[in-house]
Amino acid sequence: MIRFQAVHKSYGTAQVLRGVDVDIAKGKVVCLIGPSGSGKSTMLRCINGLESYQSGSIFINNMEVDARSSKIHEVRARVSMVFQRFNLFPHRTALENVMEGPLYVLKQGRKEVIDRAEELLVRVGLASKLKSYPASLSGGQQQRVAIARALAMQPDAILFDEPTSALDPEMVGEVLQVMRSLAEEHMTMLVVTHEIHFAREVADQVLFLDRGQILEQGSAQNVLREPSHERTRDFLRRVTHPV
Repeated sequence: MIRFQAVHKSYGTAQVLRGVDVDIAKGKVVCLIGPSGSGKSTMLRCINGLESYQSGSIFINNMEVDARSSKIHEVRARVSMVFQRFNLFPHRTALENVMEGPLYVLKQGRKEVIDRAEELLVRVGLASKLKSYPASLSGGQQQRVAIARALAMQPDAILFDEPTSALDPEMVGEVLQVMRSLAEEHMTMLVVTHEIHFAREVADQVLFLDRGQILEQGSAQNVLREPSHERTRDFLRRVTHPV
C-alpha cells in the first residue's frame, strides 16, 4: 500500500534519509523506532507531502507522492496524521474539530458529518466532551480528539508521530488503548514511538532507523526480542533499562 524506493532526503548538507526502501502492506501496524534524529518523523512527513524528498519515490496505492504536485491534496485526503502536539483548533469545540475536514475538504453534507463526528468521539471515549474546547481538555483527551479527527477523513492509513510523547505518563494508556482498538480493526498505521511495550504488543512490523537508514526490519518478535544488529540491541538496552 505504501512503498519507499531508494528515498533520500537532506536539509542542506545534512542527510536525513539515506536510501530508504520499505513496503507497508494494507491493514498492517508498523512501528518506527530509533534514536532522536534518525529520520523517523521525516519518513512520515514525506508520506503525506509535509516534506519533499530529493530522490527516490514514495507511492500510496500506486499514486506517487510529490509535495510539489497539484495532486498532493488527494494524497493527504487518503492519509491522515496525528501529531505530538494535537494541533487542534483552539476556538472550535471537540465536535467542530472533528467535523472540519469532512465538511470543508471532503465537502460532505453537514448532517452526515455531525453524525459521524459524534460517533467517532463516542468511539474514543469522549461522549461527554462534544461541546468542550481544547483548553478544557486534558492532553490525553485532546489527543483522542485528534485521532477522531484523523478517522473522520476515512483514510486508507493513519500516521502517528510520537502520539504519546507530549502526555503525562498517566494519560498515555488511554491514547494507546484507542490505538490498540484501531489495530484490532486492521487500520493501516505507521507509528513513530518510544513505547516499546506497545510496539511489541501491536506491531506487525518494526523498523529500526539510525542516521537515516533502516538498519533492521522484521516482525516485532524478531526486532524487539531477538534483534540481529548490534546497534538495535544497544538502543533497546538503553530505552528499556535507562541509567
